[in-house]
Parts: sequence; structure tokens; C-alpha cells
Amino acid sequence: MNRSVNKTAGKRLACLAALVLALIMAFSLTPQTANAAASSGMSDAEIEARAAKIVSKMSLYDKVNQMMIVKMPEKRIVDIAKKNQYGGYIMFGYNFRGKSKASIKRTIAKCQKVSKKNMLIGVDEEGGTVVRASLYRQFRKSRFKSPRQVYRSSGYKGIVKYTKSKDRFLKSLGINTNFAPVADVPYRSSNFIYQRGFSISTQKTSMFISRTVKQMGKDNVVSCLKHFPGYGGNGDTHGKIIRDRRSKTTFKKRDLWPFRKGIQNGTDMIMVSHVIVNAFDSKRPASLSKNVHKYLRKNLKFDGVIITDGLGMEGIRKFVGGDAGKAAVAAVKAGNDMLCVTTGRVETQRAIRKAVKNGKISEKQIDRSVQRIIEMKIRRGIIK
Repeated sequence: MNRSVNKTAGKRLACLAALVLALIMAFSLTPQTANAAASSGMSDAEIEARAAKIVSKMSLYDKVNQMMIVKMPEKRIVDIAKKNQYGGYIMFGYNFRGKSKASIKRTIAKCQKVSKKNMLIGVDEEGGTVVRASLYRQFRKSRFKSPRQVYRSSGYKGIVKYTKSKDRFLKSLGINTNFAPVADVPYRSSNFIYQRGFSISTQKTSMFISRTVKQMGKDNVVSCLKHFPGYGGNGDTHGKIIRDRRSKTTFKKRDLWPFRKGIQNGTDMIMVSHVIVNAFDSKRPASLSKNVHKYLRKNLKFDGVIITDGLGMEGIRKFVGGDAGKAAVAAVKAGNDMLCVTTGRVETQRAIRKAVKNGKISEKQIDRSVQRIIEMKIRRGIIK
């Protein structure tokens, strides 16, 4: 009788120990690790090792180009991709205008074929006022609605279904990256970011971000939260320099929560805005501020890819006097891993290489950024 009881008790203890170990392992995984296992079939350590091996064989020229996602040109798209080996292309409305689904798929496939590291092919397909491919009926009968509209009609379940639909649509064209979702929390309907934001409620926006990022990870589409640390009620940096005067307490209680939730759910990238945010750095735009990037890394524990907003926007061009190279070097020194280069791609490349050779930027920093980019590409199956 005692032997039977002891045997049963032993089995229960063994099961309990196994359960505890499984829970410890699950909670010790970072969001990026968990997503890696789900999408690439490789462990985090395997991904890191493979990425490090790839980076070790790259020249400085190739590493700098890998840090650039450039505006897809209208002509010589494949030739430029082959010659420069950029980290990726970002597509705008003009890239889809007058094209067929077959021609877009063909062009993207050719770009991937000539790319040694495979490219991020990205769009701003936020839904609502900002769409690229779904703007044209030859790609989709109607443009994607804004997330706010979807939520009003079908709640968070509708948001998940909507995200799946959008991901399938983009992947059917060969697009692997969506510069979405928008994590900004506007204050009122008159704010610049209101039509693109999900809600004036921090809680609702955080729930939207959590569900969207998680689903994009499942669908193997690169997600990008924007625009850190949050536009709030500020104006548009596309046209001018904007200064934010809110307190850091306000950011902690309100604007940073959707970004926290996105990080917890494994977002791949975070885009930093060009707003000068006094609470973090009163002298530089967020995209050029070391303080902002340190906060994102150390306080929010984000270890993914940090990318600038478009470097051709007036909010940044006016700050650096229109010098694309100067903007690029300052962005890298601040801590950005990738640069969204919408103008001056040649000047950008030259300026960063020169800064490395002159000792203004260490090649170790370049290596760390490229490591993150390559890891992300492996994790999302872009590099097979």
C-alpha cells in the first residue's frame, strides 16, 4: 500500500516539476524569442549565431546599405536593388498606380532574387487615410478601413480578422513588412494624428496594439510601431519642425503604454518620430536623440530594430539644413538601426561610411545594428 502511494506521489511530483520547468522557460523567453520559435523553427541562440556569421562576412559598404530601407524608385528597380544590396524598399502609391498584381509580384520576386540578404519590402498600409496598395481597385475592391471603423463595427475580434486579411493581402503581393500599427494616442479629433490613431483612450489603443502585433507575428509579417514616443496632440512633421512640451510623467502614464504592449507582444520594429520632445531632449528631434533611444532600450527593454521616420520629411530636413548626409550620420549616432531613406540615398551611404572611417561612428555599432536587422529577417523567414 505504501509503495503504491509513494509511486503515485512520485509521478505527481514529476509532473509538477515538469510543469514548473515549462512555465519558467516560457516566462524566460523574450517576445522576440517566442516569435522566433513560432515562425522560423530556430531557437534564439541559433538565430543569433547565424546572423553573426552572416554579418562577419559583410563589407562596411554592404553593412551600411543593409541599414537603409529606401524609397522604391519608379525605374531600374531591380538593377538598383542588385547594385546596392539595400536592406529593403519602401513602396508608395506611385509604385502601384497603373500596375497589375502580376507585375508587382514579378518585380518584387526579381528584387528578392538579386538580393543576397533578401529585402524588406514594406508599405504604410495602416488602413483608413493611409493606404498604398489597397488604394487601387486592381489590387482590392475597396481600400482597407481604418482600425477605428473596424472596431466600431466588430470589436477586437474584428481587429484580429482585419489584421489577418491585411497580412494575407500584402503577402500575396510579395510584401513582407507593414509600417503599422499606429501606437500614437491623440487627445481630440482635431489632432493631426487622430484619423490614423485608434482611439483617444490609452487602454483601448494598448489592446489594439497587443492584438495586432501578436497576429502579425503569427502571420509572419514584420510589424512596426509608430511614432515613438507618441505624437499626442502635436502637429505634422512632414511639413515643419514640431516641438512637444508635455512632461515625462504624461508620457509614462499615457503615451508609452501602447508601445510597452507592442514590445511585450513581440513587435519587430519601432519607428521614432521627428518631433522635438522636451521631456527627453529639448535640443534634438526624437529621431536624432540618444536620450530617446536609450530610454527605448533601457527603460522599455526593446531589443528589436529601431528605425527613423522618413528622413526626407521637412521636420528633419529643416533641422539639419537640408543635408541628407548630416541627418543620416546623426540618426545612426543616436542609435537607429535602420534609416528610412526617402531622398539622398547616395549621400546617405557615403556620409555614414565616411563617419565610420573617421571614427565618428564605431564599426561595432554598425555591426550591432546589422545583427538586429539580419536576426529579424531570419525570424520572419525573409532570410530562409
